[in-house]
Amino acid sequence: MRSTKTIHVISAHAEGEVGDVIVGGVAPPPGDTIWEQSRWIARDNTLRNFVLNEPRGGVFRHVNLLVPPKDPRADAAFIIMEPEDTPPMSGSNSICVATVLLDSGIVPVSEPVTEMLLEAPGGLVKVRAECRNGKAERIFVQNLPSFAAQLDTTLEVEGLGTLSVDTAYGGDSFVFVDAAALGFSLVPDEAHDLARLGVRITAAANEVLGFHHPENPDWRHISFCLFAGPVVRDGHQLRAGAAVAVRPGKIDRSPTGTALSARMAVLAARGQMTPEDTLTAVSLIGSTFTGRIVSETTVGGRPAIIPEISGRGWITGTHQHMLDPDDPWPGGYRLSDTWGAR
Repeated sequence: MRSTKTIHVISAHAEGEVGDVIVGGVAPPPGDTIWEQSRWIARDNTLRNFVLNEPRGGVFRHVNLLVPPKDPRADAAFIIMEPEDTPPMSGSNSICVATVLLDSGIVPVSEPVTEMLLEAPGGLVKVRAECRNGKAERIFVQNLPSFAAQLDTTLEVEGLGTLSVDTAYGGDSFVFVDAAALGFSLVPDEAHDLARLGVRITAAANEVLGFHHPENPDWRHISFCLFAGPVVRDGHQLRAGAAVAVRPGKIDRSPTGTALSARMAVLAARGQMTPEDTLTAVSLIGSTFTGRIVSETTVGGRPAIIPEISGRGWITGTHQHMLDPDDPWPGGYRLSDTWGAR
């Protein structure tokens, strides 16, 4: 086999959402911080196209690049590449990265609990892994500070009329809509309609409402639409359905850790969740992430929370992505049947 490049990947998923991890074959990108490195990858697009575009990737795939940490306290660092964004943080991807680091032996496992400090583009995140028989069975991630941005604001969406929405940040930026108010029960058969409609709502929210992170001026858009199910309370245990539309047009198979973090921030802002409570989000395939509020803080003078999310991850295989010098599509390709069909 001949190839002009070989990229070594360990594939994984977290509660259903694919989060591959590049463990070799790619030099660290230029930049003095992990955020600057992630901005270089986002601008350059060479690596993103190679691993995310078909035939090696697909709209369902996220890929994480392991890089040496910049912060001396961190055990490892990673850059997240999603179909359309290169974001500050991702819950499912951080769980995949932690699972790969531990289950592959890159980071030694200490049973029954292994603690790590990972450096994401948006900042440091604490990881606690419950481990048994050499396997990381459950990953707990203390996420970036999360906050509600706009609550109960109106948004006009062509073909839908006027919606009441929230916007929030949980390591990435969201617009929330009431799933039941739009006629959705959050069941698997609705995935196609949720994906297409969610992208439209996200586009409308960016055009009308916008978003800016008060401490990260580079993050100036809303990434996702969360179709939020009703919150059901049983004592201090809360539970709700969740379906997140990911651009260019798919539904997250996991309950989305950044959405869970953002929703806890919104519930806390409304006085509907306290540090004594937990919130379990349920995806369309029935997988779950559970979150809690670790503490309260501020972001740019705005009330915020430090959330912790938890879920499970599994390694699914190893791959060597190659490029034949005669391949006429060295950067891959996209077609609108899956990449953003409307």
